[in-house]
Amino acid sequence: MRRYDDPIEVRRGLLSGQEIPAQFIWRGRLWVVREVISHWIETGVWWEQPGVAALFGTGTGADVASAATAAEAPPPPPQAADLLGERDFWRVEATRGRAVRGAGVFDLSFDWAGGQWRLVSSID
Repeated sequence: MRRYDDPIEVRRGLLSGQEIPAQFIWRGRLWVVREVISHWIETGVWWEQPGVAALFGTGTGADVASAATAAEAPPPPPQAADLLGERDFWRVEATRGRAVRGAGVFDLSFDWAGGQWRLVSSID
């Protein structure tokens, strides 16, 4: 498996009523998705946010004190990064252009916070 972190342009399409990446442009070449092998979602590192450790009783005394103060005050509005801290991953089999032969397997990622598609790996 080769790792990348390359921005890509993705054109979406429908397959069985589900919106999927149908084509993508990577390094100036068009790839057509022939099959979706897998789809999963990864969330952000919510457990590293301030005050979370204190709520679980694993933080420092300062964390516990700030969590107690926060419990007495009204909760702050959620941050956009908290709500959008997810990435959709798609493992797809794709071929170059309209070719039927010479398929590759790629992991594509969509970052909801940044609104950016990336090619994160390919399997030889």
